[in-house]
Amino acid sequence: MRLKNLPKAQLDPEQLALYEAIAGGPRGKGKQLFPLVDAEGALTGPFGIMVHHPRLGMPLQILGSAIRYRTGLSDRVREIAILCVAQVTDSAFERYAHERVGRAAGLTEIELSDLALGRFASANPVEAIAYTFCHRLMAGDLPISDPIYADLRHTIGEATIFELVALVGYYRTLAQLLHVFDVGLPAESNA
Repeated sequence: MRLKNLPKAQLDPEQLALYEAIAGGPRGKGKQLFPLVDAEGALTGPFGIMVHHPRLGMPLQILGSAIRYRTGLSDRVREIAILCVAQVTDSAFERYAHERVGRAAGLTEIELSDLALGRFASANPVEAIAYTFCHRLMAGDLPISDPIYADLRHTIGEATIFELVALVGYYRTLAQLLHVFDVGLPAESNA
């Protein structure tokens, strides 16, 4: 990583508030499917970057928390969308973390493998159109035509359209941060 890991003991008050919001919020509660904090007490993945710049890191983590925990997206649709972004951006950390979350959400090994290869099919029309829409957004296939928008609105509704656009933008931002600051996988992922 191009940035120094910042263990909790080394944080200033603004950084510590961000750390606590991440580690003490919904991400830190319940079963941990991937390490949020490393052995030295530093945040992992994109959170380890955010803590360096808490003035933007805090609003960014608030947005991410809202996307993960306060939308109407089913867990499966959310993880399908995130893994679509991870594949298109070649984000190893997001793929690593969200394959684990996706398994817990009910994605099969075949579905995870397909998502890693840039494809996804589902008999569930909401899952199928959500994946296609996210892939279209990632490809920059804009603007969305009126017939495509009408199909989206009919199948998933305007609230879900909004939530997916926000999700794609957020996870694309994380992928870019992870690439620019050369964040690798947590040590436990190599074991």
